[in-house]
Amino acid sequence: MNKLLMTQVKTTAKTAAQAKTCGEAAPVIAYLIGVDGGGTGTRVVLADRQGKPLARGTAGPSALAHGRPQAWEAILQAITDAFAQAHLAHPALSDIAIACGLSGVNNAQWADELKALNPGFALLLTETDAGTTLIGAHQGAPGAVIALGTGSVGEVLQSNGQRREVGGWGFPVSDEASGAWIGMRAVNYLQRVLDGRATSSRFADAIYAHCGGDKDTVFRWLAQANQTRYAEVAPIVFQHAEESVVARSMLLDAGREVEMIADALDPTHTLPLALCGGLAAALLPFLPDGLRQRVRTPLGDSASGALILLQQHLRST
Repeated sequence: MNKLLMTQVKTTAKTAAQAKTCGEAAPVIAYLIGVDGGGTGTRVVLADRQGKPLARGTAGPSALAHGRPQAWEAILQAITDAFAQAHLAHPALSDIAIACGLSGVNNAQWADELKALNPGFALLLTETDAGTTLIGAHQGAPGAVIALGTGSVGEVLQSNGQRREVGGWGFPVSDEASGAWIGMRAVNYLQRVLDGRATSSRFADAIYAHCGGDKDTVFRWLAQANQTRYAEVAPIVFQHAEESVVARSMLLDAGREVEMIADALDPTHTLPLALCGGLAAALLPFLPDGLRQRVRTPLGDSASGALILLQQHLRST
């Protein structure tokens, strides 16, 4: 963490510990924060105690696969940004309740490590980013969502209250139709072109330039490539989809993967279905016709879903 954030964390944690030791009453929660954290970025919504949104903030990735301390650093930076956007003084963390919908929370060890590193928030709830996306998209009502961003996952809330997840096994073995999945396929195409196994094109040239522009640099790029870096290649695929049969084929394959996730979530096609995430709008034209007609616009995003989750918890306690 940077020095400013680390000082704030230490001061808040110390204050909370002293209050507990002295038997003082816990601070009154003044603000609520919903967090949406993934492999590309972190988005938060800041609300007052009654749940009225005040501002939003953003920061870098907070997917737990990148490290739990790193996740907290990004979350704290996004919160600082939100208070700045709201023109509010940043309070002690012990005055804030927070719910985090994060990529990687379904890994129990990572989730426990994140909670152990709580820098001093009065209340911390954790949920998968798919779970908060589901809540936000249908405002807590039954329905299904497919989140398409750096990674991908499907989630359904059935009418009987049961929840189920499809996909979300993690990159590189899963995350079909995600930015990272599309980007990896594009880089593999570049490798084939450089080997002479595929015909060169302006599409391949664009990927080549992105990865460094010569074979040695491509090797270095590959050695450092992770989920986020592969996802950064995906926009090149969309940019060349109109002129390149190869690029368009990749996106149509992604559309069919989305359809398989949707069918596994709701075989009867009776629940409302929303596509969410940074790639949702871009992939819509590449979905099979029947699926495209079923898709509806989400009512809210993952950060707002985390805020709803937090409000539900506070009302029940």
